[in-house]
Amino acid sequence: MTLQGTGDETVVLNAMRVRTLRSGPPLAWDAYIMGVGCGGNVPAEGFTTDLDAPRPALKPLSGQRDFPYKVSASDPEVFYVTANTTAHDVTWCLEIDWSSGDRHGTLRVTDAGTPFRTAPAKNRPTWQWPPGDTAWGPEVKG
Repeated sequence: MTLQGTGDETVVLNAMRVRTLRSGPPLAWDAYIMGVGCGGNVPAEGFTTDLDAPRPALKPLSGQRDFPYKVSASDPEVFYVTANTTAHDVTWCLEIDWSSGDRHGTLRVTDAGTPFRTAPAKNRPTWQWPPGDTAWGPEVKG
């Protein structure tokens, strides 16, 4: 995700956390791998979370720093968040606490208003759509 201020004022991103909305048994259907292929060379801050934990927490990837960060209209920040689960079907979102001058709030991050949903693919038929292909095909391992 890319976070950017709307004006010249600096916005401090004080904290980001995972909010679990629902956790249930794994799904009994096929799995689809999204994001197969290579990405661009965009500097980004990386975080990971274990959605199977009783209280999932974001952890910076090795060598990355934790919050706070700052953004403005001319100084955006890109974050990659990788959420993993091996045992549950989890519906979740991110919450970012921010402040700018005497204003502050919490931004809820979803997929256009719909919470994210992550489930394990272990022991499930798994499909992918690699760049250049024209259809879903079986996952290519290795």
